[in-house]
Amino acid sequence: MSDSPTPDAVLDALRVVMDPDLRRDIVSLGFVKNLQVDGGRVSFAIELTTPACPVKDQLHAQALAAVRAVPGVTDVEAALTAQVRGASAPGPGRAPLDGVKNVIAVGAGKGGVGKTTVSVNLALALARSGSRVGIIDGDIYGPNVPMMLGLETQLTTDGQRIVPAEKYGLQVISMGFLTGDDSPVIWRGPMLHGAIQQFFREVAWKDLDYLIIDLPPGTGDVALSLSQTVPVVGAIVVTTPQQVSLADSRRAVRMYQKLNIPILGLVENMSYHTCQNCLFESDIFGHGGGEALATSMQMPFLGRLPLYQPIREGGDAGVPLVVSEPHSPAARAFVSVAEKAAAQVSISVHTALEKAKGVIPLTPVR
Repeated sequence: MSDSPTPDAVLDALRVVMDPDLRRDIVSLGFVKNLQVDGGRVSFAIELTTPACPVKDQLHAQALAAVRAVPGVTDVEAALTAQVRGASAPGPGRAPLDGVKNVIAVGAGKGGVGKTTVSVNLALALARSGSRVGIIDGDIYGPNVPMMLGLETQLTTDGQRIVPAEKYGLQVISMGFLTGDDSPVIWRGPMLHGAIQQFFREVAWKDLDYLIIDLPPGTGDVALSLSQTVPVVGAIVVTTPQQVSLADSRRAVRMYQKLNIPILGLVENMSYHTCQNCLFESDIFGHGGGEALATSMQMPFLGRLPLYQPIREGGDAGVPLVVSEPHSPAARAFVSVAEKAAAQVSISVHTALEKAKGVIPLTPVR
């Protein structure tokens, strides 16, 4: 009868399992939890930094294989759990938000690129992965998030703060809840700043892993107010393949860099059209421009999203594609973008925490 394995032997075996984004093993990262050894039976949990981890199946399989190779092990069980971490970058007026771990801005250099569609489906994809997600419709002049989520509501309060609306598992705040469908918002900068402050500080956000901010297009007041109001973990820039969109996206990236908001990555929307009858793909607006821009500006490329009629229909009907067709190729493309974005948030948070400890982190694989 072989000797039973020791917990130390199991941990040593698990040190070969590397997180490809953080570039460290899961033991030194503190991912291994609740390790139990009973004779030849071993059980433990791997606590990931996000439920949307794109490599969770890979890590799980590698961990099982590594422990099975330990002498004396007869059976292995490994559960996958997740605990989203948050890191703040405090500064004047930029105190962390109550009930929110990570603030993610979604912006674009120009209008008409599908930024709100990406914001809503990205938020829903993260929520469907098991994360707690909220969305602020920061496009004060054109608040379309309520329509895309099928929400018509009058906001309530808990006696002290505004209670966000809820739909499809998302917590939602929008100027569209406060104005009529055809009422224009005609405000100068100070009023915009006040509204953004209220959306952040006077809303009872409930234990959010991610708060998505759908920003107005361009490089104006709202983005500036955002950078001065709360610590933002990073920004996602939405573009289309046309050169005019790419040029404006470059300006948007430069704006975030000047505001000291890290770039989580670039998303190329309306990247291609797939014929629903013959499945032929047409590059209506060009090909490869978004990825080339991301490469030239040394930022992550989060993926391509198709020009697909049900995306538009779902947004118009208040039933976004990730809800209406969760298993379609287009919905899977949104899920892939969400997973890569979540990975970039984990990298950014890990880097910030390591710097706070005085540890110089390894350069992450992008």
